[in-house]
Amino acid sequence: MNYCVVGLQWGDEGKGKVVDILAENSDIVVRYAGGANAGHTVIIGDERFALHLMPSGAVRPGMACVIGNGVVVDPEVLNGEIEGLSKRGISLEGRLFISENAHVVLDYHKQEDRLREEALGKNKIGTTARGIGPCYADKVGRSFAIRMADFRDMDGLYNKLVQIAEYKNKILNALYNVPPVDTESIFTKCRMYRENLLRYVCNTTRYLHEAMEQGKKVLFEGAQGSLLDLDHGTFPFVTSSNSSSLGMGAGCGVPMKMIDTFIGLVKAYSTRVGAGPFPTEQDNEIGNRIREKGHEYGTTTGRPRRCGWFDAVAVAYSARIGGIDEIAMMHLDTLAGLPELQVCRAYRIDGHETTFFPCDAEELSQVECVYETLPGWDADVSGITQYRDLPTEMRHYIELIESIVRTPITILGVGPRRSQAIFRNRS
Repeated sequence: MNYCVVGLQWGDEGKGKVVDILAENSDIVVRYAGGANAGHTVIIGDERFALHLMPSGAVRPGMACVIGNGVVVDPEVLNGEIEGLSKRGISLEGRLFISENAHVVLDYHKQEDRLREEALGKNKIGTTARGIGPCYADKVGRSFAIRMADFRDMDGLYNKLVQIAEYKNKILNALYNVPPVDTESIFTKCRMYRENLLRYVCNTTRYLHEAMEQGKKVLFEGAQGSLLDLDHGTFPFVTSSNSSSLGMGAGCGVPMKMIDTFIGLVKAYSTRVGAGPFPTEQDNEIGNRIREKGHEYGTTTGRPRRCGWFDAVAVAYSARIGGIDEIAMMHLDTLAGLPELQVCRAYRIDGHETTFFPCDAEELSQVECVYETLPGWDADVSGITQYRDLPTEMRHYIELIESIVRTPITILGVGPRRSQAIFRNRS
């Protein structure tokens, strides 16, 4: 089967673990969106792998890994990941394929990202300052964009960089009065990137279609979460790509009808990094407890995540727009010990209840949550492998959410390791 795995909240749902598990029965894993602002964690035995651009299946020897055209590639980060995996005995030779059409994040993108956030002050969006937004902006603008294919012609690339630097310097100097972009320094780095990465660059759309025609099983991996989708998330507090499953086709050239199952990832509670509305946020002792027990600190930035109760209204919306067939719920073990749990089943807006998620940030910031309260559990579930053996209170919690979201919850995470997953009622 061909799977697509996508987050249904504001990111950080545990996609790395689920992709790694499903990759056992796949031949190819594809990243189709986002950039080095993503952080996917895979734990194997006592080893922890933090991946930002590399598909999570990379830790499985022999697994083909594709970075699609919808990804913006920071070659410095990607080089570091390739070298880091190699030092740990995991080679990517012959099994990493980078789209020639993927756009490249360079130093001036990161500088622009940082300066723009600083200029916004208290109104900042809360980006990771990894240059993702400015790179996507150049992609849309077309005239000043660099793609992986450009590393094939270094003379042509140098001429492009000269033109880009001239334009960027006018903008950055006028707005921020900063030193000019150093073309020679950037080009020197690009020569190194070419040496290390060019052998992996190819037409990945052709590669994927030919592989699927041969019967290869492909696993598509999203980045961030559906509520950060540029078009369908909590705008303007979103990422710069289509991070829901809707971005899959454009991000790799494979139509959605070729996917057998769309799996949506959620945590058993809600988290968010950076600014933006968060209706179920618990900025109190409960939120602090969830953060510490769930180790809720960003894989990419280390920033503490905002934590709150499960928002079934938001997840139902993400499942609906993404055509989600099944849900995987992670971090159930984190909630152990809380005497009561709450699930947001509806919003109240101007005195009226609604179960449809308003993704406009201003409107969402005004909603009042309508909660369902359930008893908690205080059992260690980390070693349980069968759904029937979970505490009754946990099963009631799962089944309530399932009924509100109207999508079956088929994979349950009760710990960070591969083995700590329960498979339930899967087709």
